[in-house]
Amino acid sequence: MFRSLKLYKGGYIDLENLLTTLINFSYKRQNAILEEGDFSRRGNLVDIYPFTFEFPIRIDLDPENRILSIKSFILSEGKALWEHQIVIILPMRKSHQPKHAVFSEDLPLANFVDLNTGDFVVHNQYGIGRFLGFQKVKISDRPEPHLVIEYDRQEKLFVPVDDMHLVQKYISFHARRPKLYRLGSKEWQRVKDNARKGIQKMAWELIALQAMRVSAEGFSYSPDSSWHREFAETFAYKETPDQAKTMQEVRRDMEDKRPMDRLICGDVGYGKTEVAMRAAFKAVMDGKQVAYLVPTTILAEQHYQNFSLRLKKFPMNCQLLCRFKTGLEQKEIVQALAQGRVDIVIGTHRLLSDDVVFKELGLVIIDEEQRFGVKAKEKLKKIRLTTDVLTLSATPIPRTLYMSLMGGRDLSIINTPPENRLPIKTIVVEYDDDLVMQAITRELERKGQVFFIHNRVEDIQKVRERISKRFNRQISLAVAHGQMHARELESVMISFLKGEIQILLCTMIVESGIDVPNANTIIINNAHMFGLSDLHQLRGRVGRFNRPAYAYFLIPRGIFLDGDAQKRLKAISEYAHLGAGFKIAMEDLELRGAGNLLGVQQHGFVEAIGFDLYCRLLRDAVGNLNKIGVSNAKIQP
Repeated sequence: MFRSLKLYKGGYIDLENLLTTLINFSYKRQNAILEEGDFSRRGNLVDIYPFTFEFPIRIDLDPENRILSIKSFILSEGKALWEHQIVIILPMRKSHQPKHAVFSEDLPLANFVDLNTGDFVVHNQYGIGRFLGFQKVKISDRPEPHLVIEYDRQEKLFVPVDDMHLVQKYISFHARRPKLYRLGSKEWQRVKDNARKGIQKMAWELIALQAMRVSAEGFSYSPDSSWHREFAETFAYKETPDQAKTMQEVRRDMEDKRPMDRLICGDVGYGKTEVAMRAAFKAVMDGKQVAYLVPTTILAEQHYQNFSLRLKKFPMNCQLLCRFKTGLEQKEIVQALAQGRVDIVIGTHRLLSDDVVFKELGLVIIDEEQRFGVKAKEKLKKIRLTTDVLTLSATPIPRTLYMSLMGGRDLSIINTPPENRLPIKTIVVEYDDDLVMQAITRELERKGQVFFIHNRVEDIQKVRERISKRFNRQISLAVAHGQMHARELESVMISFLKGEIQILLCTMIVESGIDVPNANTIIINNAHMFGLSDLHQLRGRVGRFNRPAYAYFLIPRGIFLDGDAQKRLKAISEYAHLGAGFKIAMEDLELRGAGNLLGVQQHGFVEAIGFDLYCRLLRDAVGNLNKIGVSNAKIQP
């Protein structure tokens, strides 16, 4: 049985025993916590930065040492983020994990068990039931707190607090009500065993792919030279600690003989692109070509502009291959790639066409791989075996899935916000013409630019007329959407990037990666029609400069919002602090399911046993396969 410290809201604790336990868990007592592994006490407040937590927690006690609240908070500001019902604190571990660590499915992935009365829950051993709250049960004439779970036919299971790690909130890819199981029946075990077999097959594929990469002979890049340092100095910002760590991991991967396959994940605007640019520069310095694959032409255009600017002092040829280019221009670029005259090519799925052949492809960078189709992913899977691959994701994957996949893929997480980055002021409000005009006017008066998102092409011109009529003075306002002619759309986007357009009225085509530091107000019309992750990505288009940024989420006046829409808007308002993307990812998973996280075949297993248990079983399978050695892993027919 693993050691852990379990605390829950409303429970009583022995304060001295709590502090002693933390010391025994190798935590350090400080006057104020600074890093993971620290704890401090100030009167009735106990601050702890537990191992593997995204944020530290603050425990508020009453005079009788009953827990009034457990809240995550921002270390730099001391500002409370969100409250938790139950928290599980594990001992500190050494910086390196055993190479072939194997886990039990009973070992928790998530450190928080945030349950409300009425929530559906999964008990690893008994299946899906409904949480009814806490109740004290006499054990040896002593009342002990228990979680109460109701199963089919109103059967009740009383779970001791010491076993709370076996219980997690039921989250699936669908919002429909799950089936409740009967206590004592064999059905739950049968369902779990069936899921385990399917998950093991996925784990085999993960490990087998890893084994093939390990056995493949890749290209070992040279150590960085003075040119690498000169290129790094053209970066306009100070590297964050997570950025520097990730760059070191990528550098180490590229200098190794094994083909790189690393996923870099972080919140919007946290600097993943800079890591990719450094990797691309390193590849070209050793005579290799780089393909930078992005999901939209708009993002391809911006990356191309940024690369061109950063590389102007270096003898490297960078080209753009997407629908912004004419057929003749595309043909010339494809020929140049085959002859090795192009060093870096940036483009959309056009890069995966059969006619695109590289003379010396060394690195493939994939931005938001989940947004590409099945055919594209199959081609990328083949590329991974012999070519270095770097994948970037701005859609934060829940930490539970990270931990379950740690044995099957190289992962880097960028959690540190850039220096001087400010939280975005988030306003959810009914549509009001005066409010919209005030928001736009305030931004224009400080010489900034505005995004206005209206995701309906059929009446976007009416919105343009409505905005234009309200301004007495001349303003530069342009429309952008995917149905425009490529040249016209390209011209509009370049003008906005250069600051020549004050207001960009557009659809969701700017959702991914567009970086305009001077644009610090975004207005999203009909916000109730967007998914939660989409709202978070759109909000991330602003706040990339050292001035306050504003995001307005507008809903039609007097409209009735369904339950999910209300939850999405509440979440986007509540999780407005820096680094909130991971919390939003879990909320989004709960509301509508993040179907791009896993293959379609795996969805049924998630629905049958819940997301948390799915991740535990996947982590266990990967760990067990690693234990026997990846070189022995083969996909079973």
